[in-house]
Amino acid sequence: MINFSLSTSDSFKAIAAAARDRILILDGAMGTMIQTLNMTEEDFTGGGHIHGPGCRHHPSDHPQKGNNDLLVLTQPQAVEDIQLEFALAGADILETNTFSSTTIAQADYGLESAVHDLNVAGAQVARRAADRAEAIDGRPRYVAGAVGPTNRTASISPDVNDPGYRAVSFDDLRMAYGQQIDGLIAGGSDLILIETIFDTLNAKAAIFAAFESFAKVGKRLPIMISGTITDASGRTLSGQTPTAFWHSVQHARPFTVGLNCALGADAMRPHLAELSGVAETRICAYPNAGLPNAFGQYDETPDETAALVEVFAREGLINVAGGCCGTTPDHIRAIADHVAKYPPRTVKGDTQ
Repeated sequence: MINFSLSTSDSFKAIAAAARDRILILDGAMGTMIQTLNMTEEDFTGGGHIHGPGCRHHPSDHPQKGNNDLLVLTQPQAVEDIQLEFALAGADILETNTFSSTTIAQADYGLESAVHDLNVAGAQVARRAADRAEAIDGRPRYVAGAVGPTNRTASISPDVNDPGYRAVSFDDLRMAYGQQIDGLIAGGSDLILIETIFDTLNAKAAIFAAFESFAKVGKRLPIMISGTITDASGRTLSGQTPTAFWHSVQHARPFTVGLNCALGADAMRPHLAELSGVAETRICAYPNAGLPNAFGQYDETPDETAALVEVFAREGLINVAGGCCGTTPDHIRAIADHVAKYPPRTVKGDTQ
């Protein structure tokens, strides 16, 4: 249930105050940073010992290499060190390494039972990195509980011969997201980031679940909502323009709305400008480091990405800036440096 009568968290007030003063910086890509570590199957499984805060988990015979979220249980120090690098590069907001930590996504790895532990641990690992960074430079960092889109869509049939078929229902998504968000809150997240949205119906289920979780703890956390434009049409996979996307999620009164992934900053700009023109809240943008090359690598340098993101700031389009696929701590440092001289986008009636 959407209940705005709940009191807001202390971190909500602090983040809102910081966002009025300057453009906040979100961190960069966890997945491509993990790839640079060249971890083995044994690294991912911790030598077969997958222990969470609650119990030990047995993934049966499912290979785990590539299940990046699992590393918060089996290689937590490696994840924490990456997040610390991003924080010291200038990030104010650190995303948890929980993009695929729902029962729906973890079914591919046979780890549905580990979802609560993955999210609790994911938030705790990011909190440790945030606290370490603050101890070094005295600047507070905030933890955003990352909620990915899952690998199923509620609006589109996966079977071209049966257009009415759906692989997942709204309630399936709501329950899966609710379990995830409960864990992210229990682990100490300051915000909930519903990201890389290609189907707004999935996002609506996540929003509904978030408010159910807030009701359980009696506090409302800020929600960040970020869609992804999938091609040159300027629409999400489920067919919405940025304007339609905003009108579909504005009922949640999000702390930010924005775009991430898919496009590099240059191609993202017109779609971000459209969103900025209609949204009555803060705007967040975290593009990829350009488009991947033939080998799946990202060639755009930190200065190139930062110069493009600076255009967003110079034109008054954004309140939060960061990076998605291919962005490293050097990219985030450059983005932070390039946007520091610009004020955040003005939000009418900003009182929270």
